[in-house]
Amino acid sequence: MILNIVLIGMPGCGKSTCGVLAAKLICKSFVDTDLIIQQNENMTLQSIINIKGKKHFEKCEEDAVCSLDVNNCVIATGGSVVYSEKAMEHLKRIGKIIYLHISFEDMQKRIKNADTRGILFKSGTTLKDMYNERLKLYEKYADVSVAVGVNSVEQTAQSIINAVKGEV
Repeated sequence: MILNIVLIGMPGCGKSTCGVLAAKLICKSFVDTDLIIQQNENMTLQSIINIKGKKHFEKCEEDAVCSLDVNNCVIATGGSVVYSEKAMEHLKRIGKIIYLHISFEDMQKRIKNADTRGILFKSGTTLKDMYNERLKLYEKYADVSVAVGVNSVEQTAQSIINAVKGEV
């Protein structure tokens, strides 16, 4: 029996927003690793990247994820978690990984604040470059993929629940 549901996916796909609702609907706790990072560092994700650098941010994310010791939770991860093999191996051990897939066009429509929302970009890359690079990683680590598209928050939350039915 899988006790945790782990959500991975592009920025703007609904991991946090839909994860909260899914957790509520199936009586699980909710954990957002971005919030853990912000609490640990006492600053926003973007401030961590701007002030302490991308490498420090990656280390904070890996540490936050690898320190998770939870049961019966829906866990929303940051979009860049897939860059850490160690973090992803930990998540695989503690839960079922659900990839919330969104098209580049839909992601672009949803993200209006890419420069300030704490998205980890490699130097000299565009949003499209980041999308193409991460796509392969999400697919690699996913146990199940859920198409998000133009779904409502409620529809996506229900799709998450449906993806793990019988194992929740």
